[in-house]
Amino acid sequence: MSKPTDQILLIPGATGWEIWTSQAEAEFTLHSASPSSRASELIGVPSGDILMFFPVKAITAIPMKVTSEDDSLFPELAVMHAEGLGMRPDPMAGQLTDTFVIARQGSTTALLSVHLRAPVDGELPLRGPKEFDISARAYPMPGDCLAVWKEFGRWVFCLSHQGKPVYCQATSTSAATPDDSLVREIRLAIIQLSLQDIDLAPARVLLWTHAELTSPGALAGAFHVPVDVSPRPAPVLPSPRSKLLPADVRAARRSARRRRNVILSIAAVALAYLALIGFSSYQLWKTHTDTTLLRKQARAAAPDAIAFTTHLAKWDELHHAVDLSQAPVDILYRISRCIPPNSSLRLKTAEVSANEISLTGEAQQQAAVGQFSLALRKSNDLVGLIWQTPEASKSIRGWEFVYTAAPPKN
Repeated sequence: MSKPTDQILLIPGATGWEIWTSQAEAEFTLHSASPSSRASELIGVPSGDILMFFPVKAITAIPMKVTSEDDSLFPELAVMHAEGLGMRPDPMAGQLTDTFVIARQGSTTALLSVHLRAPVDGELPLRGPKEFDISARAYPMPGDCLAVWKEFGRWVFCLSHQGKPVYCQATSTSAATPDDSLVREIRLAIIQLSLQDIDLAPARVLLWTHAELTSPGALAGAFHVPVDVSPRPAPVLPSPRSKLLPADVRAARRSARRRRNVILSIAAVALAYLALIGFSSYQLWKTHTDTTLLRKQARAAAPDAIAFTTHLAKWDELHHAVDLSQAPVDILYRISRCIPPNSSLRLKTAEVSANEISLTGEAQQQAAVGQFSLALRKSNDLVGLIWQTPEASKSIRGWEFVYTAAPPKN
């Protein structure tokens, strides 16, 4: 499996797009060249972060001087200056403007304001680049010089000051060698810049071309400075990086962020669901383990439980014999406390067994019998006994009664 490259540069070449690659801090090398000028037709782009350099023809370079040292004001000043020239960028087309510092002198700052034309269909690669810049900032330009090279079959030039691009322009010339038309457009640009108090005097001319072309053409002697003819140098990463970002790419990045957020949300929900399943499984396993242990302990304690149950049953059989509250004498004592005082009521027989209590008695007055019946039912000492107290019957000696009750059940 091939190692992914760290950085991919898409450079507008003499006839079509070029792909340059670099790993780590190594110099960029040409990976492949396409004959097409449409970035969407590029194939075989290696994996890695893409930095796309827009061709000079896709931008408008506006050098300017401002009386300010505050970098935060430069973008607004550049927009105001562009509006004064009749240029108003579409705010819905993305970040199509950027500003670069050329030089500072006292409170005056020389700036290069770049205005990118909104890309149309086919001008962007299928895989969205991570960054964007302009091709004039892709090549080293030593000192004050004039660099001339071809992009997509047309000559372009860039004027630099202390190695920084000041102005660049795509010409209408597509001749095989630099001709008078190219020289005329360069001179016209220098004159227009001088009218804006931007005086440029290149100390050398750099003609970047392919190996077959070694003649400077009309550039020889046109500016009275040496003309160096050489192959176009390898591109370098510009500094500082540009903030250019077309709307299509910005929308794609937002869509990618939304998609990533959705994926992360789904992953979080899935993780929470798996955690819940794991916790429930653990609880189920723990419950099963505890149940198994308790069953094992229950089986081990089963003989003791049977013996204890038998022991309790035997004690239950002796309940009435060992429980003092069930002793006949104690029950009779509690019953006797229910007899109304100073009455003629007396008990003739009292039978107390484990299943029933039977009382037979008599009284001279019927009221005493009623008081005794009520006292039996209300007595706190006889709680639990269910008394059957039928009406007393008339006898020769007064009133007779027979009461029965079931003993309390434990």
